Amino acid sequence: MTTVALTIAGSDPSGGAGIQADLKAFSALGAYGMSVITALTAQSTQGVNGVHAVPPDFVEAQFNTLYQDIHIDSVKIGMLMNKEIVTSVAHLLNANPIANIVLDTVMIAKGGHPLLKADAISAIRDRLLPLATIITPNLPEAAALLDCQEAKNEDEMQRQGYKLLKLGCQAVLMKGGHLPSQESPDYLITDNKIIRMTSPRIATKNTHGTGCTLSAAIAALLPKHNLEDAVKQAKNYLQGAIEHADSLKIGKGIGPTHHFYQWW
Repeated sequence: MTTVALTIAGSDPSGGAGIQADLKAFSALGAYGMSVITALTAQSTQGVNGVHAVPPDFVEAQFNTLYQDIHIDSVKIGMLMNKEIVTSVAHLLNANPIANIVLDTVMIAKGGHPLLKADAISAIRDRLLPLATIITPNLPEAAALLDCQEAKNEDEMQRQGYKLLKLGCQAVLMKGGHLPSQESPDYLITDNKIIRMTSPRIATKNTHGTGCTLSAAIAALLPKHNLEDAVKQAKNYLQGAIEHADSLKIGKGIGPTHHFYQWW
């Protein structure tokens, strides 16, 4: 059976992040990709110049049109922009269950541009997080969700991950890329286990869309794998995409990862 994965996220016209990155990751990992666009952005490898939110009723129209016609095996949720869109997406997923929900708590672009309004953070925490199979926050995002200081070491990472887990999701993947260490440690935290996963840091500036790509990869793999295997395979895929990023030579700023490094 064909795995069908849906991304609910913002558009990145440069192709490195957002729904464009999600669809590439879905395809690379054997899933048929579909999208519901929540926001249009004007951005390139050099940064975000503008954001235009899609009206919530049209976000709902996109989703309902797809859901009524096509069975959806998994959904990845990315940039939601504002409280109204968060509320609409939560309503849609409550009314139309999907087995595998990956929530990427997108808040700030690589260049520092905010991608989520402040009043939407509590809506994500209260409305969407309890619906998620897994959430994939980096350290600043975890701190924002918990309204606390950013974790400075792996012990604090784990403690914050457990606090997020208690808010209702089934699993948390705490991403430790912001820690000042030679390797990049992540922690997969569930009710009955905690798994430390590490990857060596790669000397490249071309990391645009890594968070989008990882969460999309997990969404592509979850329908056919258990959670631990899906996360491990998704991390391995992302690591390869980053290792080959410099071969693309896209743009003058922070370039994209290489989603199709295994084929090109």
